[in-house]
Amino acid sequence: MDWTEPTEPAPIPGPDGLAIAAVGLPPGGDPGSRGDSGAAGLSPDFLACQAMKEAHAVAVWGNLERCATVAEALEFWRGSRYEERHLFLARIGPEPVGLCSVTLPLRENLATAGIDVLVVPQWRRRGVGRALLDHAEAMARTHGRSSLDAFHELPLDAVQAGSQLVPAGSGAGGLPLDDPATAFALAAGYRLEQVERSSRLELPLPEGLLDRLESDALARAGDYVLTGWDGRCPESLVAAYAGLRARMSTDAPTAGMDWEREDWDEDRVRDDELALARGGVESSVAAALRRRTGELVAYTVLTWRPLVPESLMQQDTLVAEEHRGHRLGMLVKAANLRRAQEKWPRARSVLTWNASENQHMLAINTALGFRPAGYEGEWQKRLG
Repeated sequence: MDWTEPTEPAPIPGPDGLAIAAVGLPPGGDPGSRGDSGAAGLSPDFLACQAMKEAHAVAVWGNLERCATVAEALEFWRGSRYEERHLFLARIGPEPVGLCSVTLPLRENLATAGIDVLVVPQWRRRGVGRALLDHAEAMARTHGRSSLDAFHELPLDAVQAGSQLVPAGSGAGGLPLDDPATAFALAAGYRLEQVERSSRLELPLPEGLLDRLESDALARAGDYVLTGWDGRCPESLVAAYAGLRARMSTDAPTAGMDWEREDWDEDRVRDDELALARGGVESSVAAALRRRTGELVAYTVLTWRPLVPESLMQQDTLVAEEHRGHRLGMLVKAANLRRAQEKWPRARSVLTWNASENQHMLAINTALGFRPAGYEGEWQKRLG
């Protein structure tokens, strides 16, 4: 969320005032179709929102690694049977000045809504952001949601030594009070519940590093074996994989966020796989099985986008609690990085995010060579 408004916004200039309108989307493609990076059939409003997102990513990070492609964004905003999603564009006269969005879970977390706001730089500190936030919050209230969540990222160098920090409710990490987004979130009644650290791993990895880490992990993983797949989970494992995906929603640290366990089944796994494919995203999953029982006990996911070929995204990693202590987290991550370097040789880095309090996973990432790159604040507001 691009929180950049003052506590008392100035009036919005312009003879036409501020107009906020829902962004229309073209119908979805065939269930098995892959992402199309072209703009044919897309509305000017959708393209204006995408341009804002891309400009913001370049301004903050210097690249588009963290920005969804057109195909990804289109697939996301079409929503699913698990989440309703609404995107709005703000204009003053003909000029796009900002956007906001609301996401509404439909199967679980029925009291929550995800909120996002972005304002173009030349229109910040003029009341646009607060108007967009009010619009998004009103929609959440209309849908009976009482707990709002939002996030925003900032680069590592935005946190200067000696900065006064707003501590996270989790007790680990904080964000600088002089950051405009932090100040706006606090003024709007949001509480900083958690800080995640984003980290970057440079590729290719030093020769011999994965060999050493895998050898050490295998020495502790006697009753476990590796498996994996690209894109689609094998039928023999999909039910167990759905179970681990459900556990991921609660086993990963969530601090004081009002998030319930997600209800995953085989259909939800297949829908998620198709959504990735339609968005033009490729994936690689490495997993661990218990040798004696064939039970799926751990997994990790890497994703790659042909339109952003230099960057991989490290997604979920989970080891079932009752199987921890056998270096399975390191085992599956190292195996997946080895496969990814072979499958996507153009990739030059991997990005990942971890809760600041998740010291075990951070230690695994550090051993692999990940280094801090930035911070993400997880914010929450409970409506009265």
